[in-house]
Amino acid sequence: MSEPVLRVLFVALCGAAGLLLLTLPRGGEGLGIVGILVGLAFGLLVVALEQRLRRTPGKTIFHALVGFVLGLVVGRVGYAAVANFLVAFPPFVGTFAQTLCLVGGGYLGALVALDKGREFNVAGVIRLLKEQPRAESYKLLDTSVIIDGRIADITETGFLEGTLIIPQFILRELQHIADSSDPLKRNRGRRGLDILQKIQKKVDIRVEISDMEFPEIREVDNKLVAMAKALNAKIVTNDFNLNKVAELHGVGVLNINELTNALRPVVLPGEDMRVYVLKEGKEYNQGIAYLDDGTMVVVDNGRRHIGQTIDVCVTSVLQTTAGRMIFSRLKEEAEAA
Repeated sequence: MSEPVLRVLFVALCGAAGLLLLTLPRGGEGLGIVGILVGLAFGLLVVALEQRLRRTPGKTIFHALVGFVLGLVVGRVGYAAVANFLVAFPPFVGTFAQTLCLVGGGYLGALVALDKGREFNVAGVIRLLKEQPRAESYKLLDTSVIIDGRIADITETGFLEGTLIIPQFILRELQHIADSSDPLKRNRGRRGLDILQKIQKKVDIRVEISDMEFPEIREVDNKLVAMAKALNAKIVTNDFNLNKVAELHGVGVLNINELTNALRPVVLPGEDMRVYVLKEGKEYNQGIAYLDDGTMVVVDNGRRHIGQTIDVCVTSVLQTTAGRMIFSRLKEEAEAA
């Protein structure tokens, strides 16, 4: 007999059982339809549960059952702790309290086991016993990195751990820039405030506004360094000067520009690439193209191909403080050489 037929028979039997249970004890007082509907609903619910359990991994079901049983034990212990205080009340109060403790304990136990089930293994327990609790990790955001905006995208990736701290003096500086009479500065300040709001709305990152002040220090960068020392925190920035000052004081720095350079694809001499020649270069007959990450590609004899997508061969790569430059020549010239 196939499974669909068995399911139909089971639902039909549930409907018949509902009819018998609601009509026989009361002598058939017009409850037959209600009994059938209740029985059918129960049967359909069981079939739906069976279908869901079939798609659920066995380990998940095991974790849920173990958590449910442990939750019942905890609920029973909880009820025993308050049972003596319920003696003065009517018996139904004690029964109701016991039911709540058991149902609540089983429910919480199953949910916790489903959520934390992967941690309940021998390796996880050993690792938990060996590992020492880590100190809170703080990251201080400076004005430049907030206005830059890439910090919001980095937080979405989950690579930045710990708590992001925005000092009040950084917020005041952003507000001052946003209130500037210069339209460019005003737009930059407002962009920085919008970036902070975007970061604060993320549920998987912790953001704090710190009231810590250093009235004896006037420069914002120096305040940031002093605060990083006090909190044993790292500074997230893309300001070259702040980076150097913080390193002189022994403060850790996470430079967004350095991260960007590190994530650029590695290009080696002799490799081929396809680029779009955008404009004329500084030297005679050169063409200039750009990769998706903004890296400049200098194409020898590429001037006549401006506005075209061409194949080039990399001849050398130059790393400068401003970024990376790739020198290349036309692929047909490289093959002919």
